[in-house]
Amino acid sequence: MHYTYVLMSERDKRFYPGSTSDLRARFRAHNAGRVRSTAYRAPLALVYYEACLSLEDARRRERFLKTGKGKGYLSHRLAVWLAGFHAPEAGTGAGTTGRAGAALATIRNNKLERH
Repeated sequence: MHYTYVLMSERDKRFYPGSTSDLRARFRAHNAGRVRSTAYRAPLALVYYEACLSLEDARRRERFLKTGKGKGYLSHRLAVWLAGFHAPEAGTGAGTTGRAGAALATIRNNKLERH
């Protein structure tokens, strides 16, 4: 399985799309600063991913997500999450970190991701 993913920098709130065959290892590499293109933007949160059957399809999807139409697709796809992302959570006073952490915990617990 190959993945196309989108990370969001908690520092500058910008997206970074990428593709890999090992999503967990690549995410750890990004947050550890071992990827030059995102080292200065850490910490990063995984906000979106898609599974593809071939590496070529995953790379094609990554290229699309880096275009203007692809950025529009992501904004539309993540609209509800992005709208609530900057708002503090009720009763906690927490903003972005709590929301991103909750989203990441949901992704990690996804039983379909395990293999």
